Amino acid sequence: MTHTKLYTAIFAVLFVSATVQVLVEFAGLAYWTAFGIIVALSAFKAVLVAAYFQHLRFEPRSLTYVVFIGLAAALALTLAASYSIL
Repeated sequence: MTHTKLYTAIFAVLFVSATVQVLVEFAGLAYWTAFGIIVALSAFKAVLVAAYFQHLRFEPRSLTYVVFIGLAAALALTLAASYSIL
């Protein structure tokens, strides 16, 4: 029963975070301000999903590091691809 409450609370946080992202998008903020807020909220949601719904919080730290190395490599390749487009 405790896990159900935890996952429901995490779902509520993710839902509120997604709602805030939509509100930021339509708030009429400066582009880079809105972009920074949305990226920060997206990173927060990704970490939350990876930690709880993919159970990385309960795995050995070495496995978590492997996942983060893969994430860093994917981000590096994405940045390199976007740089080559410009």
